[in-house]
Amino acid sequence: MATDLPLVFEAPRRGKAPRHLADLDAAGRVAAVTELGLPKFRADQLARQYYARLNADPVEMTDLPAGVRDSIGQALFPELMSPVRHISCDDGSTRKTLWRLHDGTLLESVLMRYSDRTTLCVSSQAGCGMACPFCATGQGGLDRNLSTAEIVDQVRAAARAMRDGEVGEPGRLSNIVFMGMGEPLANYKRVIDAVRRITEPPPNGLGISQRSVTVSTVGLVPAIHRLAGEGLSVRLAVSLHTPDDELRDTLVPVNNRWPVSEVLEAARAYADTTGRRVSIEYALIRDINDQPWRADLLGKKLKAALGPLVHVNLIPLNPTPGSKWDASPKPVEREFVRRVNEQGVTCTVRDTRGQEIAAACGQLAAEER
Repeated sequence: MATDLPLVFEAPRRGKAPRHLADLDAAGRVAAVTELGLPKFRADQLARQYYARLNADPVEMTDLPAGVRDSIGQALFPELMSPVRHISCDDGSTRKTLWRLHDGTLLESVLMRYSDRTTLCVSSQAGCGMACPFCATGQGGLDRNLSTAEIVDQVRAAARAMRDGEVGEPGRLSNIVFMGMGEPLANYKRVIDAVRRITEPPPNGLGISQRSVTVSTVGLVPAIHRLAGEGLSVRLAVSLHTPDDELRDTLVPVNNRWPVSEVLEAARAYADTTGRRVSIEYALIRDINDQPWRADLLGKKLKAALGPLVHVNLIPLNPTPGSKWDASPKPVEREFVRRVNEQGVTCTVRDTRGQEIAAACGQLAAEER
């Protein structure tokens, strides 16, 4: 079993992100403060400020001596990203943020409030190299991988926004989905490190439950097997989009390397190892992958490969301006759901959010460019 992704999936080396506290584990934090000539206990102090109090600016860290705040800021709290703009919709319950990174790279995150939870959709790469033709991010290409801290800081910023009541009433960020820009498993090490920072309790992390974190993939089979061995209990989401290789070779080009059967085999291995049900993401596209026979085939293949350890998340396509791809009509969508359910596989339609604010991945960044 391969432990590293093929060279073809490595991102271009654009401006490397500066070192940040969120890139470091506990030992790394101690080493970093020691380098600055500070006592070791400052490492725990800084971590509590960042992960528990959600502060990323040493000026706010009033338990630090004023004389060391500047040096700590330069060494461990460089500004990773700044908001270009926030756009809200759904009566204020959905907020999309376009961020500009230190090197000018653009990325997006979306904060969504529901009655029982608040979910942040985070980006793991700036752009994406998977080239799925119906995806705005995929068509824009890959700029670079995000650093661990650039991923984690999206979560910290959202948790702070929730705490401070910037998106409705004050509340708590509860769920994280790696379904924003990029293919998470193509930035494997940084994503895994970010998951650990997000889920470890303070002062080592943000304290969000692993079971409330979802990591998506278009089907990088070696990386799925590798993820199964990490000892994590995050949910795996596989962006399948069609059950047949002929169409999937076009919709998800990586299928030419790892076909549907291998992807589902890896998904079953993940489910067996972790005990977590796998989510199958299926963007329903008018006259492309919404035929009744594809619904039947999808249900049969998933039932055979995963049994009860699967759930289909049907996604009404959020079309991008000028695209030939469009969402399926509601009657077609309902019939598709019925047929998958009839095969003994649970299938539901995702609650769509943010269509009027270009919430499909990559749309806002493309407009800014």
